[in-house]
Amino acid sequence: MAIRPPLPPNPLRAARRQRQQRLLATRSLRDNLISLAGVTHGPVLNQAGEEVGTLVDVVARWDGEESYPPVTGLVVRVGRRVAFVAMDDVADVTHDRVRLRSARLDLREFARRPGEVMLGKDVVDHQLVDIDGVQVIRAADLYIAWMPAATVSSGGGAGPERVLRLVGADVSVQTLLRRLGPKRWRGRPTPERVIDWSNIQPFAGEVRQVKLRSSNEGLHRLRPGELADLLEDLGRSGRQELLASLEPEMAADALEEMDPEELGALLRETPAQQAAELVANMEPDEAVDALRDLDEDEREELLEHMGDERREELTELLEYRENTAGGFMTTNLVLATTDERVAAVRERLRAEVDHRGDIDAVAVVDDNERYLDDVSLYHLAIALDDQQISELLGNTEPVTVSADAELREVASQLTEARRSSVVVVDDDERPIGRILADDVIDALLPERGRFHFPRLLS
Repeated sequence: MAIRPPLPPNPLRAARRQRQQRLLATRSLRDNLISLAGVTHGPVLNQAGEEVGTLVDVVARWDGEESYPPVTGLVVRVGRRVAFVAMDDVADVTHDRVRLRSARLDLREFARRPGEVMLGKDVVDHQLVDIDGVQVIRAADLYIAWMPAATVSSGGGAGPERVLRLVGADVSVQTLLRRLGPKRWRGRPTPERVIDWSNIQPFAGEVRQVKLRSSNEGLHRLRPGELADLLEDLGRSGRQELLASLEPEMAADALEEMDPEELGALLRETPAQQAAELVANMEPDEAVDALRDLDEDEREELLEHMGDERREELTELLEYRENTAGGFMTTNLVLATTDERVAAVRERLRAEVDHRGDIDAVAVVDDNERYLDDVSLYHLAIALDDQQISELLGNTEPVTVSADAELREVASQLTEARRSSVVVVDDDERPIGRILADDVIDALLPERGRFHFPRLLS
């Protein structure tokens, strides 16, 4: 009996399994959620059950290392003073009240320490990113819950049996209404749209001492188009934090997918040196598009902050008129001569991995660097290592356009040749750039923003 090969991994099934492993997938935890809106402004009782104050806010340690930030203490109003109560002095927190272990309170004024965040003041109604849903959200309420302690103290004695942690955010309209409604409603969690906190990427905004999770694994799972959507939806401080958390290449890929107006606004609000680095990491044709959307003074300032080679390349491309072939071509080309071996060309392609989205073929030139024709990546993939490039050339006439060719001519050439790209040549028939099909779509439909086909080599 034949043995069936194992099924290939299913990304949807893997994502579902990962969600099921999160805390809020546990029924017992969901049944014991404590609404921040419900417990805030509730009574604080001493060990004898006497009211000694009112809960103002809940403080969590947000150091970027833990998926579920632990609550480190409570901000309590006692008379006219606001004091901090460490969790070591808290016996219990329920959906409507706080009970202390002692009647003694340290009435020194509360001062937030580095790495701490006030959940009500700093997080509720502030911008967050739901990684799974790929959307910017505002939490109408937060949920905390008691969890078994994961560790014991290093001193040999037993640590706390349980820890209060931030476990979820609720973004439903019903929850917002509950929070703004009568006090008797506020302590009743209504988790119609609860998002597990491990899936949330916070953007601290004005809370400068709070940092993003150090790994940012969730953000790195997102595609450039999804990151672009987040950048467009976040406020100024939030998107600056998002950009700072991304690798330069990933940030540049996201910028290439942004709406031109939104991209222009982002570049204007970003310090010139940083904006210049972002644009310099974009593909040449996308970088030129971004620079053209800026005022002349803004454009010159960014160019001044770039390296000489990149500045000269982009300045040369900017000299072409916008709706001509030279105006929206990419200069990322892989060239080969007829007597080269396939193995050598493949090796050169490997070195261009960062520009794979702009390469769908290798341009073959003669001894005078004049363009002969393309060899597709497919034909390179199936060819033998020791074959000469000349053996892969067909008998068709090369398809080219000049740098001053109008957009309609470029589109016509692509359509008639039934190719995914066309090579741009100078007056001596030497290749200077390439135009892909999605570049033509971008130019033909500017009102829809940039539209990118998925690339096979991504």
